[in-house]
Amino acid sequence: MSYCYKQLFYCFSNTLETKMFKFTKFLADSGSVVNITKNVIRPIGKSASSATLIPAAVSNDPDEPIDIPNPYKKERVICILCKHNITPDHKNVKLLSQFQSPYTGRIYGRHITGLCKQKQAEVEAAILRAQSSALMPSYHKDIDFIKDPKLFNPEKPTRPHKY
Repeated sequence: MSYCYKQLFYCFSNTLETKMFKFTKFLADSGSVVNITKNVIRPIGKSASSATLIPAAVSNDPDEPIDIPNPYKKERVICILCKHNITPDHKNVKLLSQFQSPYTGRIYGRHITGLCKQKQAEVEAAILRAQSSALMPSYHKDIDFIKDPKLFNPEKPTRPHKY
C-alpha cells in the first residue's frame, strides 16, 4: 500500500477510532468496566458493595433509524358476520333479506356487503335455499323487512368492483 492510500484511509477511519480511543482512555482513567450486553458502566472499586451502576449513554445520533409503527398501515377489516360469529341459516329470513336488493331481489356482491369469501358463499346458498323453500320472495324484498336497519350502504361499496 502506498503512502497516499494509507493517508487517505487514515483520514476516513480517523474520526471513529479517535472517538473510541478517547472513550476507552476515559474509562481506563476513571477505573470503570463496560458491560456491553447490559449496557451498563460499572466503576471498579475495592469494595463490591459500594460500586453503583451507571447506565451507559445511548447515542443521540440523528442518522440512526428509529423504531416507529407504520402510520400508513390500514387496520384489518373483518366481515360483520365473522366479527359476531354468525352463521347464516335459511330460516333466518330477516338476516338474509339484508343481503338482497329491495327492488329486484338480487343478491348483493362481496364488494358491496363487505363479507369474506366464505360467509358470502354461505349467505348466497342460504338465500337460494330460503327462496326455494318459499320463505323469501325471489323478485323483491319482503315488505315486512324494508324498514329494517341496513348493515351496509349499497350506494357506496366497501371496495371497487372488478368490472
